[in-house]
Amino acid sequence: MHAYRSHTCAQLNSDHVGQNIRLAGWVHRVRDHGGVLFIDLRDHYGITQVIADADSPAFAGLNTVRAEWVICIDGLVKARDPSLVNPKLPTGQIEVYAREMRVLGEAAELPMPVFGEVDYPEETRLTYRFLDLRRDKLHSNMMLRSNVVRSIRNRMWDQGFNEFQTPIITASSPEGARDFLVPSRLHPGKFYALPQAPQQFKQLIMVAGFDRYFQIAPCFRDEDPRADRSPTDFYQLDIEMSFVEQEDVFAAVQPVIQGIFEEFAPGKKVYSDWTRIAYRDSLKWYGSDKPDLRNPIKMQDVSEHFRGSGFAIFAKLLEQEGTEVRAIPAPTGGSRKFCDRMNAYAQKEGLPGMGYIFWRKREEIAVDDDHMSPVIAALMGISEEDRIAHNSLLDKLSVLTDKLGIAEIVAALEANDLERVRFLTQAYFGEFEAAGPLAKNIGPVRTEAIRQQLGLGVGDAAFFLGGKAEQFEAVAGRARNEIGRELGLTEQNCFKFAWIVDFPMYEKTDDGKIDFSHNPFSMPQGGMEALNGDPLNVYAYQYDLACNGYELISGGIRNHKPEIMFKAFELAGYPNSEVEKRFGGMVKAFKYGAPPHGGCAAGIDRIVMLLADEANIREVIMFPMNQRAEDLLMGAPSEPMNAQLRELNLRVVPKE
Repeated sequence: MHAYRSHTCAQLNSDHVGQNIRLAGWVHRVRDHGGVLFIDLRDHYGITQVIADADSPAFAGLNTVRAEWVICIDGLVKARDPSLVNPKLPTGQIEVYAREMRVLGEAAELPMPVFGEVDYPEETRLTYRFLDLRRDKLHSNMMLRSNVVRSIRNRMWDQGFNEFQTPIITASSPEGARDFLVPSRLHPGKFYALPQAPQQFKQLIMVAGFDRYFQIAPCFRDEDPRADRSPTDFYQLDIEMSFVEQEDVFAAVQPVIQGIFEEFAPGKKVYSDWTRIAYRDSLKWYGSDKPDLRNPIKMQDVSEHFRGSGFAIFAKLLEQEGTEVRAIPAPTGGSRKFCDRMNAYAQKEGLPGMGYIFWRKREEIAVDDDHMSPVIAALMGISEEDRIAHNSLLDKLSVLTDKLGIAEIVAALEANDLERVRFLTQAYFGEFEAAGPLAKNIGPVRTEAIRQQLGLGVGDAAFFLGGKAEQFEAVAGRARNEIGRELGLTEQNCFKFAWIVDFPMYEKTDDGKIDFSHNPFSMPQGGMEALNGDPLNVYAYQYDLACNGYELISGGIRNHKPEIMFKAFELAGYPNSEVEKRFGGMVKAFKYGAPPHGGCAAGIDRIVMLLADEANIREVIMFPMNQRAEDLLMGAPSEPMNAQLRELNLRVVPKE
C-alpha cells in the first residue's frame, strides 16, 4: 500500500465496503459522542467520515488530534446505517473505522477557523492566506479559475490560435497606467519595466508572420486598488490576429467567451445577442462605458423640456454652453418615499440632489359645464374626419378659455393642429397627473411631454440631473444601477454582453493638452486623413466588451503604418525622436512589411470573479495583495539591504 494513501477523501463509496484502505488529509472537524469519535477528514478532493470507538487501537491517538492536524488513517470501510447516510457528500454512504493513526503534521492554535465560512477580517485572511485557501468556498474558486484557464486554452487551440510566451522584463511603455520599474545592475542608472501588457510583442509576432497568437499573460500595473481590480498584477487572455478587421476579431472572440460562461455558469442564462453600442451613446444612455444591460433603464436627454421653464435652476443652467438635463426613468418608482430616498442617495454621492417627477392617476377635474366630459373625450381622439365638428367644440370650450389651459387647446384647434390638440388635452385632462416640486414648477404641458418621451405612466417616476455631462454622468450611471436594483428591474441569474465601439482616439487633459484616451496603438478611423482635422473628433478602431457592469475585454485594430503612427503620437505631444526611442523595435518592424492586424485582451481574474459570483476580485486570486498593495503573507514590499542598493548603484531618499 502507498505510504500515505490508497484513496482520496472523495473516492470511497458503497462498492468499497469491507476493504482495508489508507487515507491522508487534514482534520476538518472532531465530534466526540460520548466515547465514540467522529472525525471529518479532508483533502483536496473531498471529505470522508472517520469513526473510532474505545475498542479501536487508534482511539487514544485520535482523541489528541485537533482541527487542521494532518494525519494518516488506516481503517476498514463500513456502510453507514441508512438513517445516517449523507446525500450531500460523495462519500456519504460509508464511513471508515480507524484501526491505526499517524500524525503527519501538527497544527498550532488557529488564528482563524477553516471549518465553516466565518467572515473574518481581510487582513487576517491575507496574512494567513494558506489557511484561508483551505476553506471550501475559496478552494472552489481556485479550482474554478484553473478549469476556466484550461477551457480557454482548449478553445483557443481549437480555433487555430497558437500560444507563445513574451518577455516579462522589457522597456517602459505609455499604456495608461504606471509601470513597475526594475533597476539594471549591468547598466547603472537605467531601468527595465514589468510589462503592463504584451502589447508591442504580440504585434511584433504578427509582423514576424505568425497568424493567430494567444497567451495567458501576466500583466503588471502600479494602480490604485479597486474591488474589481488588482493593484499590482493580473492575468489576461491576450489575443492577436493578422489580416483582420474589427468584425473578424468579434467573430473569433465571442464563441470563446460565451462558451466559457455557458460551461461554468450552469443555471444562468447567457445571452448570445451581443449588441453594439457607440462609446458616446453608452455614456449618454447608461452613464458608463461598461453598462450593465441587465438593467433595462436607459437615460435620455430632456433638456428642451426645461429650457425657458419655470424651474429656474435647470433653465439658467441650460443657458450655459455644453450643459444638458438628463432623465433617469424609474418604472414603478412613483412614490414620494422612494423618490426622497433616491434624492438622498445623490446627496451621499456628492451632488446637491436629484430632481424628480412621479405620475399618479389624475383626480376628477371639476369643470363649469356638465357637458364637458364628452367634449374632452372627443378632443382626446379628434381626427381629420372630426374637423367639420370643430366649431361646436369651440363653442363649448369658449366658456372655459381662461381655465385649465383650455385657451391653448382652442388655439391649436383653430390652427387645425389636431396632434397638438390631442397632446394638450392629455396634458390637462388625461389620466396621468404629474406630482412633485419639479412638476409644479414646469407645469402639466412640459411634464406630459417628458412622460411621453420616457414612455412612463401611472406609478412611474423620473429623476433629473443637470450640468456638464462629465460632471454628473458617472453619478447618474450609479444612480441608474441603484434604481434598477431597488425596484427589482435588474434581471438576475444572467449575463448580458455588449461591444462598446467607436472610442475617441484623444481626450483633453486637465491642463488643456491632447493625449490618448485609450490604447495609443489603435488605428484611427479614416487613417491619416482623419488625423489632419480636430484630434477630438477622431475615433479609433478601439472596442471593449462589457458584461453586467464590468469591462471584460479591451482591444483594437492596430496602427501598422509608420507614417500614421508618427502622426498619431505627434498629436499627443510625442515627437518622432521620442517615438523612435520608446517604440524603436515596433517602428523598425513596421518598415519591413507589417500586415493589418488587431486583437484584444480579456481579464481572466474578472471573468472568474463574475462566474464565481464574487464582488471582490481578491476572492478569485490565489495570493492577492491587500488594498494598500501589500503582500501580508510574504511581507512585500520590503526594504532592500544596503548591499543590494550598492550593487544597483541606488540610494533611497527618505520621504519628507
